[in-house]
Amino acid sequence: MAMGERYDLVLAGGTVVNHDGVGRRDIGVRGGRIAALGAIPAASAGEWIDCTGLTILPGVIDTQVHFREPGAEHKEDLESGSRAAVLGGVTAVFEMPNTNPLTVSAAALADKLTRAQGRMHCDHAFFMGGTRDNAHELGELEMLPGCAGVKVFMGSSTGSLLVEDDNGIAEILRHIRRRAAFHAEDEFRLRERLSERVAGDAASHPVWRDSAAALMATERLVRLARAAGKRIHILHISTAEEMRFLAGHKDVASVEVTPHHLTLSADDYARLGTKLQMNPPVRDRAHRDGLWAGVANGVADILGSDHAPHTLAEKEKPYPASPSGMAGVQTLVPVMLDHVAKGRMSIERFVDMTSAGPARLFQIAGKGRIAAGYDADFTVVDLKRSEILTDAWIASKAGWTPYAGMAVTGWPVGTIIRGNRVMWDGELVTPSVGAPVRFLETLARG
Repeated sequence: MAMGERYDLVLAGGTVVNHDGVGRRDIGVRGGRIAALGAIPAASAGEWIDCTGLTILPGVIDTQVHFREPGAEHKEDLESGSRAAVLGGVTAVFEMPNTNPLTVSAAALADKLTRAQGRMHCDHAFFMGGTRDNAHELGELEMLPGCAGVKVFMGSSTGSLLVEDDNGIAEILRHIRRRAAFHAEDEFRLRERLSERVAGDAASHPVWRDSAAALMATERLVRLARAAGKRIHILHISTAEEMRFLAGHKDVASVEVTPHHLTLSADDYARLGTKLQMNPPVRDRAHRDGLWAGVANGVADILGSDHAPHTLAEKEKPYPASPSGMAGVQTLVPVMLDHVAKGRMSIERFVDMTSAGPARLFQIAGKGRIAAGYDADFTVVDLKRSEILTDAWIASKAGWTPYAGMAVTGWPVGTIIRGNRVMWDGELVTPSVGAPVRFLETLARG
């Protein structure tokens, strides 16, 4: 560092986890971007944060959240969902299109970006829903500023967002240029197996939505993507068979896993009931072990929370009238850091799956690593701090978490976004600084 350099912010004495290893160093921030790494004298800082004993990660990016606005603001909105994100150490989110109205047009995307301005606490992008009706426009829609790409539901949706047949998927793939994200469950098999649902018994959910329904859809999707020569991203993989299959198709398919599929299992239906109900379902331990094998061998690229909040009143409806989904954006970091503490994954692998991985897959501009010139996005954690997760801590309007009562080791202490200290020690200190995420493939449009 040159003598006399001035920084807006210095993070001092923390252990930095990055692409070049793990070690103690200071980080100097200027103009919202990282300006220096190394030993920085205290006199050179406008704001000085002592991070001794803390670990500084590149900002955690959660590429799958449902914030319910517009249309279902009683259970979440862009403000409350993003507050949950930053309280949990998440610096950026990609939000899903199944709102009301659906995000399937330029106008709907613009509306979400307008709603986010001055209200969202983290950086953000929004997926464009892929439908039969807008398939021919997707090559242009996905290039709009603030768009994370195209999201397609092959199962577990209704109305125009459900594209369950090969011809519909092929038509969408024909028009896209960026990597598109898919919910892969075979809708035809799900319809055939509706009778497998047992009234009042959420444990029948994974019996109905069985592993074959997931594998069939994933195999079909990979075949179609390969024929079209397009990149796909398969969300919330839930079966051991899919993970083994996808190992042979990493050239076209990237893979997301969720904290709930890695942490919970079918054993928990007895305790949690419909609170555990998700699509695709939480399955038995053998599948969970298969997902962890995919994390260990690198088939799984990234973590996404699939934050999908519903009120307790909605979840307390008897199965199958109960909706699928749970809050997850705020618990992603502590739940996964607990797995790090237990030795199930390294802290470097956690960083790879929550910052470097999302940046690589979605071609995010200026985020995903701690390097000069990149956005000053940091998730500051205390890897030794033990806490018990509680419903009271949850900022989502849902107000509950399936992890309530779970003891974790590893805790988000600070969320810094483009040099703004947004959250520190459980308090929102700089609200509403969120801005649209930029993408390399659409920079000319931004």
